[in-house]
Amino acid sequence: MANLDITIPALKLNSGAAIPMIGYGVGTAWGKKEQGKVDQAIIDGVKTAIKLGYYHLDGAESYKNETELGQAIKESGVDRSKLFVTTKVWEPTGQAGDIERALKESLKKLQLDYVDLYLIHSPFWAKSEQDLQNSWAEMEALQKSGLVKTIGVSNYRPQDLDSVLKTAQVKPAVNQIEFHPYLQRLELLDYHKKHGIATTAYGPLTAVTRAAPGPVDDVIAGLEKKYAVSAGEISLRWCIDQDIVPITTSSKEQRLSDYLRALTFKLTPNEIKQINEAGQQKHFRGFWGKKFEPDSRL
Repeated sequence: MANLDITIPALKLNSGAAIPMIGYGVGTAWGKKEQGKVDQAIIDGVKTAIKLGYYHLDGAESYKNETELGQAIKESGVDRSKLFVTTKVWEPTGQAGDIERALKESLKKLQLDYVDLYLIHSPFWAKSEQDLQNSWAEMEALQKSGLVKTIGVSNYRPQDLDSVLKTAQVKPAVNQIEFHPYLQRLELLDYHKKHGIATTAYGPLTAVTRAAPGPVDDVIAGLEKKYAVSAGEISLRWCIDQDIVPITTSSKEQRLSDYLRALTFKLTPNEIKQINEAGQQKHFRGFWGKKFEPDSRL
């Protein structure tokens, strides 16, 4: 396809690793309710993404499809060293050894010797600050073991990161969060920049899918015409131009191919500002809503 020759740039993490600036996620479109029978459609979908050049693959224990992700990686024929594979531990208990057990089970399903990035999926399981600190200490040990190249977190708020950083020997390299024009998380992004933590974004297309219609529509429509791309591609580029790594997905090959057009243009600072200002007129949170106050922009 036309986009096969597009090179996806990478962002340097505080661990020294380079994370591709757009990722293919197997959560929303491909997540399973039970481990159960292997789903060939997931394997085929991931293989299609890899064929198009999506070498950053984002999975998780809770998606219950690590077996399919691993099989797709194996069948893709792409050298392991070229892939950047992320997975996540769902609910650590804060007890020694539980994250290691989860990781080894994930590696077995993925048919891999290591993952490039391992994340704690959320902080919401923790009953105390000590739980967060204990789980992070175990993540650090796993990084030293070589089973994980880089470690990070997901859905952590500033207070959760504060708890981790009090005792951390290694800073989280990444915090993966819901991020789109209607949930800009300005305080959290400032925190990330202050501490050298990269931001990866899930739900980056929310403003033009789940939360539409809304105040960004007209701004994005104008940019679609200017750059001859879709609203989805504008949304992805808006992330990339702010050094935020979007994680997206689709079961449609043409749509995935089109998304890579986000790498063929650059928004101006004023265009980014226009999207930001329009987005701040509406608030929408698609995930973890019960963990936040209804109008929280955090």
